[in-house]
Amino acid sequence: MKNPRSLVCLIFCTMTVLLFCAQAAAGDTLTRIKARDDVRCGVSDGIQGFSFKEPDGRWSGMDADFCRALAAAVLGDPGKVDFVSLAAPARFASLKAGEIDVLARNTTWTLERESTLAVLFAGILYYDGQSFLVSAKKNVQDLSQLNGVPICVVKGTTHEVNMSDYFRSRDWSYRPVIVESQAKAAEALFSGQCEAFTSERPQLTAMRLKASGGPEEFVILPEQISKEPMGPVVRRGDDEWFTIVRWVVFTLIRAEETGITRANVRSKLESDTDPRARRLLELDDIISKALTIPPGWAMRVLESVGNYGEMFERNLGSKSPLKLERGLNRLWTQGGLMYSPPFH
Repeated sequence: MKNPRSLVCLIFCTMTVLLFCAQAAAGDTLTRIKARDDVRCGVSDGIQGFSFKEPDGRWSGMDADFCRALAAAVLGDPGKVDFVSLAAPARFASLKAGEIDVLARNTTWTLERESTLAVLFAGILYYDGQSFLVSAKKNVQDLSQLNGVPICVVKGTTHEVNMSDYFRSRDWSYRPVIVESQAKAAEALFSGQCEAFTSERPQLTAMRLKASGGPEEFVILPEQISKEPMGPVVRRGDDEWFTIVRWVVFTLIRAEETGITRANVRSKLESDTDPRARRLLELDDIISKALTIPPGWAMRVLESVGNYGEMFERNLGSKSPLKLERGLNRLWTQGGLMYSPPFH
């Protein structure tokens, strides 16, 4: 092309069209969900307590329940979820490619991920930190005793960088054994290929339960080397879908704050005696119209999975095999970090 200005104009126009198309593709998630009549939810390749496919084929866990809550809110049926199992290295690529609508795969919220991957974290479902699982026979008392040993870590997680930074800052060495999944990490740890496995406490607790000689064969070191706030992720560029996902998170927390449970949600929301519950019900019609989702969304969310506390206890706490304490995941009124902004 002889005219440089024409070339610049052509390039600019082409980029504008491509940007518009990308924004349009990112911005109609709810339309695609309604057309398919299901929510495509990216989950783990098998992490007990978060997203785990049971022998009967049903998915269990905090993240799996959150996916059901979303389907209940936008489609009226918690069963309308297409669970897409993803290895850690593939999760963001799948989200950005539009293969899933939401990533609910115990994923840690970081600035680098939001800024460089063009994604948004809609909230926090679980607060934790990175720890280490070691053989009880090794009599390891603290992290300094892992200096120089092979340590298993799952590829594509924040744990790789956290461990590298932590050990380097103390002038320690280690031999990273990079594995594709938690299942591979268990194989490597139990066979002696690595002397420790690093991840969050639920994953370490679940791995202990799988030890052939019983959980007593392994111990979780008390030290934590990172902050791991984990929650659902969506593509950047779709404010409506982001808002829905974020406020489903807060609905679960708000319900526990106000004493609304799976069993009493209908009577609570239909009662005239609880002003906080009434406000949520009064907002329902306004919000459902604004977000173009069926009325009764909050009630459906809570009838499908219960409030946040019920979800935690069922999947991670006292009613689960993991028996984890809530810790930082308690409500703010009980010394924890779980807090919902006002609804009105």
